[in-house]
Amino acid sequence: IGIGRAAAVIRTPEGETVTLLNPRISDESAETDEQYEGCLSFFDVRGMVPRRLAIEVEHQDIDGTARITAFERGMARMVCHEVDHLFGVLYRKRMRAGVEPIPVAKYRGTGQQWTYR
Repeated sequence: IGIGRAAAVIRTPEGETVTLLNPRISDESAETDEQYEGCLSFFDVRGMVPRRLAIEVEHQDIDGTARITAFERGMARMVCHEVDHLFGVLYRKRMRAGVEPIPVAKYRGTGQQWTYR
């Protein structure tokens, strides 16, 4: 829309809202994890996506203060997913070669929540 600003708004499982203005992932752990992700862009499928287990994000908070915030595990995954959207990247591009999304009905049959070591 011609405005040089970006915002990622994430609602945590606990109901907290995290707002990141002009976010940029500035550091990430070497350790990765692969979990199913869904997206409103592909509401009828879920895909296994590898993501870093820990990230640092440079951003501004709501009053314009520059911040660096660390996120781990599930929050790191959600933040990466939303920041990817701001750069035009959908989770399917992050999936390993040869891995295809599965229908939601099959995913629901797995009964899997995100789990971390």
